Amino acid sequence: MSVRRADSLGGRAAIVGIGATEFSKDSGRSELKLAVEAVRAALDDAGLTPADVDGLVTFTMDTSPEITVAQAAGMGELSFFSRIHYGGGAACATVQQAALAVASGVADVVVCYRAFNERSGRRFGSGVQHREPTAEGTALGWNLPFGLLTPASWVAMAAQRYLHTYNLTPEAFGHVAVTDRRHAARNPAAYFYEKPITLADHAASRWIVEPLRLLDCCQETDGGQAIVVTGAERARDLARPPAVIIAAAQGAGRAQEQMTSFYRDGLTGLPEMDVVARQLWRTSGLAPADIDVGILYDHFTPFVLMQLEEFGFCGAGEAADFVADDALPLNTHGGQLGEAYLHGMNGIAEAVRQIRGTSVNQIPGAARTLVTAGTGVPTSGLILGTDGG
Repeated sequence: MSVRRADSLGGRAAIVGIGATEFSKDSGRSELKLAVEAVRAALDDAGLTPADVDGLVTFTMDTSPEITVAQAAGMGELSFFSRIHYGGGAACATVQQAALAVASGVADVVVCYRAFNERSGRRFGSGVQHREPTAEGTALGWNLPFGLLTPASWVAMAAQRYLHTYNLTPEAFGHVAVTDRRHAARNPAAYFYEKPITLADHAASRWIVEPLRLLDCCQETDGGQAIVVTGAERARDLARPPAVIIAAAQGAGRAQEQMTSFYRDGLTGLPEMDVVARQLWRTSGLAPADIDVGILYDHFTPFVLMQLEEFGFCGAGEAADFVADDALPLNTHGGQLGEAYLHGMNGIAEAVRQIRGTSVNQIPGAARTLVTAGTGVPTSGLILGTDGG
């Protein structure tokens, strides 16, 4: 992988299983149990057993170690295990790591997982409460004394600049929230099933940090999600139609920080996602017009608009109209605003369902899906496709 040339990973691995727990606000069980439930469900979906697994990938933030999940799920020896940093930015990179392992022969079957009690346990939205001294923490130290204490406050800085630069109002963000909730309302697995909203509802929701309202912010969720990855050849012989990994990428921009990259030349874009976009388009040979469904990380609505612009679906400042026009089917599971906040892993599962043709909001003929991971941090992305590419 290089930011300067295409890589050779595309088409050599596929997602063959997806599994999740229910999404709730109080799971009533440990994060380890959630992880194991999701892993076992994903293996059942793939028609595989724990004995088939020889690799595991998760997030540095996950509290369930790979060897503990392996033991609790009944797995045997592992030849590969890995963790990805930067919170939600890790989501698609877990699949990339798994694909690299199976494509190189380091492992045969790798399971990616994420599980947490993010509502009933540690709530990331509550911001910085205690942090051990680190180099990363130094960047936050420049902002915390001025009241920028939570993810919403960090994103609000960029959101305000975006509105000012393009002469927009906060209604621009509402189109993302309405779209997500429309899809969630038809998804029985979504927390906001049968609960669509309107632009008026968005405008009436309370301020969190101006210009962000409550309905611009993702949920807090308890739950687990797992993804099974294996080689493309083996994938064709398994129970489900494979979602082939056409391209996978990670990206960090210049002057990159975690959510507080305020010293860049501008605040109206996401340079880290531009790195991912360039790699995905270069490696896949595809363009925005070739994408049938977009599953874009939506912890906060403004960053969905910026992602659409970074990927070239529309021009700078034009994404709100692009979403309002339904120009691209977007977050058909309901996203993290409507279905669940699982650090983007549930979005990968929805992309797989679209490729299989089994989504509750199925897009007819969907053959290529774009998935992104967390924004404002070093991040990652995927393009998934049918077996025929």
